[in-house]
Amino acid sequence: MSIVKIENSIPRGTVKLPASKSAAHRALICSFLSDGGSVNPIVDSNDMRATQQAIDAVKNGCDTCDCIESGSTLRFMIPVAAALGREITFVGRGKLPERPIGDYLRLLPEHGVKCESDGGLPLKISGRLKSGVFELAGDVSSQYITGLMLALPLLDGDSEIVLTTELQSKPYVDMTVSVLKSYGVEINETNKGYFIKGNQTFSVQDYTVEGDWSQAAFFLAAGAIGGDVSVCGLDMNSTQGDKEIVNVLKRFGAKITEIENGVRAEKSALFGTEINATDIPDMVPSIAVLAAFADGKTVISGAERLRYKESDRIESVVSNLKRLGVKVDETPDGMVIYGGKPVGAELDGYNDHRIVMAFSVAGLFADGGVTITDSESINKSYPAFFDDLNGLGGKANVISNR
Repeated sequence: MSIVKIENSIPRGTVKLPASKSAAHRALICSFLSDGGSVNPIVDSNDMRATQQAIDAVKNGCDTCDCIESGSTLRFMIPVAAALGREITFVGRGKLPERPIGDYLRLLPEHGVKCESDGGLPLKISGRLKSGVFELAGDVSSQYITGLMLALPLLDGDSEIVLTTELQSKPYVDMTVSVLKSYGVEINETNKGYFIKGNQTFSVQDYTVEGDWSQAAFFLAAGAIGGDVSVCGLDMNSTQGDKEIVNVLKRFGAKITEIENGVRAEKSALFGTEINATDIPDMVPSIAVLAAFADGKTVISGAERLRYKESDRIESVVSNLKRLGVKVDETPDGMVIYGGKPVGAELDGYNDHRIVMAFSVAGLFADGGVTITDSESINKSYPAFFDDLNGLGGKANVISNR
């Protein structure tokens, strides 16, 4: 386990964002299904490694598919492997074996696939997925819907995804539709969900992955709290839901300026606000840190799915805010934060990349800085995070390996 020490500093300058992890997951799978073309750039992270080795396992007829700790890899590749008729066992590490896959355990047997599981991983599937009507809730995880969208176009016969509850995190589904369209695959939205024509062909292409709005949030928050930070390499017309961070920052009162292929955030007087995180759950750690430095009360709601991430992110965020001396009340679907003047503390990274990165931003400004455990967890999505933070004048130093 490594520990990072974050000292007080003022971040200034420009940082180029890495390629979007969400878009890259989808494009890699589409490229595999097209049997050609390249996908670039790709961040050399654990999640990207998980998807590539899962593709290799399915492609080469391996007995086992190790998804490491990537929920996207797992939920995307299960139906893809089933559509190709593979007999394979999915495994994972960390918290991944505990994360929900119940909808697949119900749906896949209804459509010709045998599932052997005790409710999580390992999961062994066999048989070939058949087309038809797939009913599932829209408020559990959009990753189920994306997984089906990647798989159903391969099947003989048309299929329909019927949502029994309102769809949450819809921007992630919109991204899937957009990437599939780039590969010549058509998904039609209906008033009940989505219609997917069968026997479609994935076309070969060289795909360029756009910059990652999810990672932009950390640096923009740092700029708004107490610096002057520009992030570049972003598509201002992106379907990524986390592009909403720009509007969230403005609601806090932050000074935000659009620049060429990016956004600039400058030190601002921040004020509490209300944020419904239904479509942007991954933004909550960054939003919570903003709220800690804002005057007044901030209410974050609609984030109940965060309890099933790499950590229970609601509990993780609340616990660390309290260690920083911030008054905060935990709610079933979020938290209420009373902003003030955070003080330095020893924080827990919870082996969760987004917790470590968000509270690294807090450490730049909390009186006395912070130390955070499990700093190596950034390798899941953004191995260069501390380098980029230091490139802006931040002071992040990994001080211990045990």
